[in-house]
Amino acid sequence: MFSYLNNHLDLGSTVKDLQLHSIRVEIDTSGISLAKVFEENPLLPGIILTKSGKFIGMISQQQFLKTLSRQYGREIFLNRSVKVLYDFIKSELLIFSGDTPIVDAADKAVKRPQEFIYEPVIVENSPEDYQVLETQKLLIAQSYIHQLAKDLLQKQTQAQLIQTEKLVMLGQMVAGLAHELRNPINCVAGNSKFMSGYYQDFLKLINTYEKNIPEPIKEVEDLKEDIDFEFVKHDYLEMMNSIEISADRMMQLVSSLRNFSHMEGTKRKETNINECLDGTLLILKNRWKVSGVEIIKNYGDLPLILCHSGQISQVFMNLITNALDALEEYQEKETDSRPGKIWIHTKAKDLSENTDQNVDKSAHDIELNSNYQMKGNVTSTEDSKEIYGWLSIRIVDNGPGIAYKIQKQIFDRFFTTKAIGKGTGLGLAISYQIVVDNHQGKLHINSTPGVGTEFEILLPIK
Repeated sequence: MFSYLNNHLDLGSTVKDLQLHSIRVEIDTSGISLAKVFEENPLLPGIILTKSGKFIGMISQQQFLKTLSRQYGREIFLNRSVKVLYDFIKSELLIFSGDTPIVDAADKAVKRPQEFIYEPVIVENSPEDYQVLETQKLLIAQSYIHQLAKDLLQKQTQAQLIQTEKLVMLGQMVAGLAHELRNPINCVAGNSKFMSGYYQDFLKLINTYEKNIPEPIKEVEDLKEDIDFEFVKHDYLEMMNSIEISADRMMQLVSSLRNFSHMEGTKRKETNINECLDGTLLILKNRWKVSGVEIIKNYGDLPLILCHSGQISQVFMNLITNALDALEEYQEKETDSRPGKIWIHTKAKDLSENTDQNVDKSAHDIELNSNYQMKGNVTSTEDSKEIYGWLSIRIVDNGPGIAYKIQKQIFDRFFTTKAIGKGTGLGLAISYQIVVDNHQGKLHINSTPGVGTEFEILLPIK
């Protein structure tokens, strides 16, 4: 309804973006002059009253006509000053700054007493500039903005569903690829050990020949020289050792990929969180090695906990990747930036330790509240078990930090400070869902611009 009148509005529009009226009348003017103004402007919601040019108040057309319709109202008020009429009406004024969001202004306007609920409101653009806003138009604009918000939410939800579907498909592809790679890697790893054994047997055979044939045969000696036998003898062992080490690392990588992409059901499994972190770091090893970032691990002695290891690994992946992104961006912008470092601390906490803050209390330490919800929560009978401790995982970087004004937004879905194509704005929102909704944990952030950022994940020990 009337959307064509409001199609210039957006979610952040304020009352100064609406149609405002600025007709003024001196309070000492006669009531007849006021009546003439309303007669010439039948759609005018109200008139600003001034005294020597300064704002005094407002008389609405509704109250003006209502007062004149009283018995002897015209005789009493039209021939006297507007001040007499204004003092008699004693209307309750609602004044907003011009920067007040439309939604906020509308919410306050409808909370007025019943007799004043449709009275116009005042918009103060400056101490000398006051204008009148019709309440009906304010409410229509609010309705239009609510529809915009609804449409945007539907688009975001659709985008999230598409992104989630892509992530699921990617997870299935990774899991399938890891499964396909496992057999040939096992073959390489297993056969390399046999080949090392066979090589030792061949060396024994050659050494036995050399002992029993004291006079070397020229043809054999020439061949040994041609193939550089002494070099090959030693290099082959080093080469096989390198193959075994590489195959072992590939097996670890495949195992980490399978754990990370594991499509888990509702049943949780006992998990070693330190091993989950090591698996994530292994997947990201090339990334942090190339970036020149130093990873400093300070692991505590942790008990096994019941959790979805693939989901928890995904949280670690999101937080460590964000730290690497921040450090890389910082080093590109600051030529004299300090060497990038990421500290990872783990420890077990009992219930006597304060888990609501991981660092000194400050206005910039944020804990996600329980009002934030996302669909698709995983629930289980484990949720009802008694908590007798917490596992604390702290991921700290010495990057540029996060600006205070956006710290409360970083957990919102689709909010990102990264360039287009580099971030979806879903990583931290999904991490929150995994930690808080799916595992009944806690997620804290503490960040100081120019110093660094710290995330603390708290997982319950049940």
